[in-house]
Amino acid sequence: MRNLKNNNPLKFAVFLAAIFLLQSCSDFLEQEPGTQTSINEQLGTKQGVLEAMNGMYRAIEANVRTEAFSTYGDLQGGNLKFAPAISTTTTIGQVTTPGNVVNIYSFDDLADNSNLAAFYSTNYNIINQANLILEFTDALKDASDTEKSQIKAEALTARAYVHFLLSEIYSQNYGFTANASHLGIIYNSKSITNGLQYPARETVANTYTFIINDIKAALNLYANTILLNGPAHSYFNKNNTKALLARVYLAKKDWKNAYDTADDIIKNSGVVLMSSGDYLAQWQKPDAPVSEVLLEFSIPRNDAGSASVSLATFFGYTSDSQYGKYTASQDLVNLYESSDIRKQLFKNHQLPTLVNLQKEILNYYFTDKFQGNPGYMAFRLSEQYLIRAEAAIELNNSAQAIEDINTIRTRANAAVLQGNEDLKEAVFLERRKELCFEGHLFFDIARNKKDVSRTDGCIALSCSLTYPSPKFILPIPRSNINLNTNLKQNESY
Repeated sequence: MRNLKNNNPLKFAVFLAAIFLLQSCSDFLEQEPGTQTSINEQLGTKQGVLEAMNGMYRAIEANVRTEAFSTYGDLQGGNLKFAPAISTTTTIGQVTTPGNVVNIYSFDDLADNSNLAAFYSTNYNIINQANLILEFTDALKDASDTEKSQIKAEALTARAYVHFLLSEIYSQNYGFTANASHLGIIYNSKSITNGLQYPARETVANTYTFIINDIKAALNLYANTILLNGPAHSYFNKNNTKALLARVYLAKKDWKNAYDTADDIIKNSGVVLMSSGDYLAQWQKPDAPVSEVLLEFSIPRNDAGSASVSLATFFGYTSDSQYGKYTASQDLVNLYESSDIRKQLFKNHQLPTLVNLQKEILNYYFTDKFQGNPGYMAFRLSEQYLIRAEAAIELNNSAQAIEDINTIRTRANAAVLQGNEDLKEAVFLERRKELCFEGHLFFDIARNKKDVSRTDGCIALSCSLTYPSPKFILPIPRSNINLNTNLKQNESY
């Protein structure tokens, strides 16, 4: 992603070290004027701001690639199970819950030691970086108005995107209360240069208003100017910002705007769906995203172009003695018709597994979506067809919904809908199949007020979750609660 090298400039490392979480690092202001001067110097030139933007993107990529977050939606929803251990002769074949997800997997995360504590803190660090960029850009003397506009558009989109991720994890879905008056998140639109602040959480209604306002402001600023090096699909632009907006509208159940935004992307983005004949090969490419990508947070590479980290760490399969921790559950695999080409993305490998202290050979299905060196797929065009379909159902436009669902199903060589099906269930299941391992399922379950039921391979203390439940969201990390007395904890934590 945009000149993602492992050798960051020293001065930018100093700048990043100065960024702190909204509710923490109370001694930051005591470091003045030294730290403040460093920020002023870093962000006083176009080059410094571009370095800051590059660092902001790198931080986003690293945060969404973490094990706990990149598996969260599919693990909690039931698309994933764990592969047997291969680490030592004494543990070979054992199936255990990885330590990085052990609490959330059982719907029993801990405020004192949350599996996503670092995710929470890092996201607010990223938000502070975006805010600093926004606050310093207008004063740049060596950047054109077009460049300034593009910089601000990308920073606003980053701020909206990261706040949306936080909202999904830490606040109940928009429809949890009739007027979305339940607790949302802290929405941070000012940087650390504005002094230490201890704000309270917004309502979900207000949270979404701020997110949407930021996205709309960004869309009015995009200048279609490429400012940093790297593949175009790896940074925010007008098309993928609209994709974010469509997803936010869907989560808000603003059906008309969700429909119109997705429709705009489908018709005007210039991006087209992968073809049926090329579908498998597209996903099996080792170092490039699928052609219908709208945004992929590409992985960092060294000067030689080599990658040391990617989602293959968790999902990859090289041999029976080298594979990731996560495989498809039979709950997911069984949803595909035998003719569905998407079923071929799951490669069956028979692995020794301890069952009641006896070693058995069991089937494990590794996905081809994340082999080689995959980046984090944030947005692609297929999701927009399914957003338009879901919105069309709610707008009583069943013909359009059937057409969009069948577009995805026909490409997959699955049987088309005839029109007498439960369309809400049909689009829910199509999203589960088409977008599996892309982080959607658990949030789709919550948005549709469904229960979680995990069967195949579930080794959690609790394999089901009945809606509504406070366990559909995670606790705010205790360290942040302790630093900000205005920050209210989620129920049950």
